[in-house]
Amino acid sequence: MSVTSRVRFLYLSQFSKPIADRPIYRAIRRRRIRRIVDIGVGTGHRAARMIEVAGLNAAAGEVCYTGIDLFEARPHEDARGLTLRAAHRLLKPTGARIRLVPGDPLTALSRVANTLTGSELVVISADQDADSLGRAWFYLPRMLVRDSLVLMEVPGGPDGEPAIRSIDRDEIDRLARPPALRRAA
Repeated sequence: MSVTSRVRFLYLSQFSKPIADRPIYRAIRRRRIRRIVDIGVGTGHRAARMIEVAGLNAAAGEVCYTGIDLFEARPHEDARGLTLRAAHRLLKPTGARIRLVPGDPLTALSRVANTLTGSELVVISADQDADSLGRAWFYLPRMLVRDSLVLMEVPGGPDGEPAIRSIDRDEIDRLARPPALRRAA
């Protein structure tokens, strides 16, 4: 790794904003993650940085990024997100294999979960619809490998900023069960 790459990674993992994204970059580097699913692309800055860090461990074209977002279907009061075209424009120059899937977590994952097997990292943004995400958990176990990492952004971390929470496999399996079975357990 070149000196420039080392300095860039040091910046991303220790000094970048928002602070909540730093553990994501460190995990990508430490685990040598190449297959990323991002539920909630937002402005795309975190996506571009995740791809950049994954590219430090992989040859060009080995990094696979799938972004799930409402894009143009986002409510008008939430103007922080990208359009589908703008997201392609931002992420295509990274050299990764980019796949952008429009829709809420449930509808998007119901369409593409079987094509996302082998995902090593799933990042879930805090701004996702709770009902849609709650029902989308059903599709997650089939996407993951044994040592996959699922990170969820939760609101209200230190200083009022979002924080990142790791979700273990047992919790994923519990959340993936249909609601009637969850209550019985």
